Amino acid sequence: MGPPLKLFKNQKYQELKQECIKDGRLFCDPTFLPENDSLFYNRLLPGKVVWKRPQDICDDPRLIVGNISNHQLIQGRLGHKPMVSAFSCLAVQESHWTKTIPNHKEQEWDPRKLDKYAGIFRFRFWHFGEWTEVVIDDLLPTINGDLVFSFSTSMNEFWNALLEKAYAKLLGCYEALDGLTTTDIIVDFTGTLAETVDMQKGRYTELVEEKYKLFGELYKTFTKGGLICCSIESPNQEEQEVETDWGLLKGHTYTMTDIRKIRLGERLVEVFSTEKLYMVRLRNPLGRQEWSGPWSEISEEWQQLTAADRKNLGLVMSDDGEFWMSLEDFCRNFHELNVCRNVSNPIFGRKELESVVGCWTVDDDPLMNRSGGCYNNRDTFLQNPQYIFTVPEDGHKVIMSLQQKDLRTYRRMGRPDNYIIGFELFKVEMNRRFRLHHLYIQERAGTSTYIDTRTVFLSKYLKKGNYVLVPTMFQHGRTSEFLLRVFSEVPVQLRELTLDMPKMSCWNLARGYPKVVTQITVHSAEGLVKTATVNPYLVIKCGKEEVRSPVQKNTVHAIFDTQAIFYRRTTDIPIIVQVWNSRKFCDQFLGQVTLDADPTDCRDLKSLYLRKKGGPTAKVKQGHISFKVISSDDLTEL
Repeated sequence: MGPPLKLFKNQKYQELKQECIKDGRLFCDPTFLPENDSLFYNRLLPGKVVWKRPQDICDDPRLIVGNISNHQLIQGRLGHKPMVSAFSCLAVQESHWTKTIPNHKEQEWDPRKLDKYAGIFRFRFWHFGEWTEVVIDDLLPTINGDLVFSFSTSMNEFWNALLEKAYAKLLGCYEALDGLTTTDIIVDFTGTLAETVDMQKGRYTELVEEKYKLFGELYKTFTKGGLICCSIESPNQEEQEVETDWGLLKGHTYTMTDIRKIRLGERLVEVFSTEKLYMVRLRNPLGRQEWSGPWSEISEEWQQLTAADRKNLGLVMSDDGEFWMSLEDFCRNFHELNVCRNVSNPIFGRKELESVVGCWTVDDDPLMNRSGGCYNNRDTFLQNPQYIFTVPEDGHKVIMSLQQKDLRTYRRMGRPDNYIIGFELFKVEMNRRFRLHHLYIQERAGTSTYIDTRTVFLSKYLKKGNYVLVPTMFQHGRTSEFLLRVFSEVPVQLRELTLDMPKMSCWNLARGYPKVVTQITVHSAEGLVKTATVNPYLVIKCGKEEVRSPVQKNTVHAIFDTQAIFYRRTTDIPIIVQVWNSRKFCDQFLGQVTLDADPTDCRDLKSLYLRKKGGPTAKVKQGHISFKVISSDDLTEL
């Protein structure tokens, strides 16, 4: 079973279609009438607009002619270039476009059954976390008989024009499509998770290891059904669509249609002086202006390959406008890469994507207020919603995406399309269960851009540990909904932190409700006793609760930066920090420190010698730890 489907305007396609067929009429959508309000917010289109059905525009109209990916798409007189690029990208993966255009064969015109045609179509979009079905009629805006918005070079094909109309209806009108990026549209068509890669910032032409790591990520994304597009920076409007020395167009989006790592045979190794080829195949949605450098259609590289070689290596082109490039040339020529990962299905039962819908709200009670503004508003920042997730191992890439509720449907009321939004990421205690109230010891692990786009994201390789993500609007005191998504190849268990402190209950009242909260960060353990191999780790204890750090390999000077937080009934319950040596059969105790951690104690960085078990007066052992400890009798201070 697929995900639950939401019906836009509560319109039921089959019921509406059967009513029209029964009455012998063509559907006219009362919720998106063929008039100016469906085109623009507050302006008129120059020229007389006539809304026509496909059969009034051409003979033998079709939803799809032949293969959906084999026709060039044109943006039209008032079309949107990002929309055409998104159409081209969507057509690459059948699993995506058949979801966006459901039961396309059933919706197709059939000249043998014109009495069953009702002029009604349906399309599906991923809209703010929900798959939403939009029903439309087939009346399309034209001037002098030509479609005003996008159309296909196959003049009797209408899937893209009808899909564009359904999308315009979902967002309010055709003008609402202005300002959307190609990735915004792809995400709405497919539900993928988008990441933008700055090719120059990544220095992929200089750093060989990073270049091949990028190739590996792109290959994995593409083979899992993801969509990839790329573009060349255009510094100003005058250089839009200007051709580069190698035949590529600036400010123009290209779609990746294949990616291959090819092992060459002995004969071809001699020809190309390499054992492997790393290749990408790109497509120009407009079907013109192809790459003219190495591996272009007329280049000498192709002359070295027979037709059989090309087929065996998979270096084929199925469409005019497609061309191959080496990975090196790809990294050298393109500036921005948009990677849209397919995150719809769990892999072997593991959830790669975690998502939650939340909101920024305003309340008179400061503890209930959830609209604290950006990080600059230090007094209110942590009043925002807070979400915690766990990275179980070092070195995993985590992609975080924050999307605000689309306000385009309210533009006629004078509301802005987007607020300025962003988010902050903090590495927190390994046993954090309650909301953050002050940032004394937490490491600021990352920050997104703050911008008035629909979606902001951050992509980071993170160390093992717990992280709190704080989504914010730039200004405090505003209300809006948001969708937060976190993607990683290892499950991260995203959940919201809602409580400020431990709950009052019969159980904790009977055993003693906490009176003191203590944060501790152990920075390092140094000068440890040398044995054959020292693999130190920490155990931080308070009563029956303990936190264990990752093991540091083969060092007597270990950097941990391990954080823990404890809610204590009394300062008579000490905090004990132990250092252990991880060994194959039996771990070795290297020493400990015992801390009262009283609220009146100094909060600066300290260093103490390790001791044997037995309390703060036990015999000193070799080595010392550096740490910072903060205690408070206000349970909502830390």
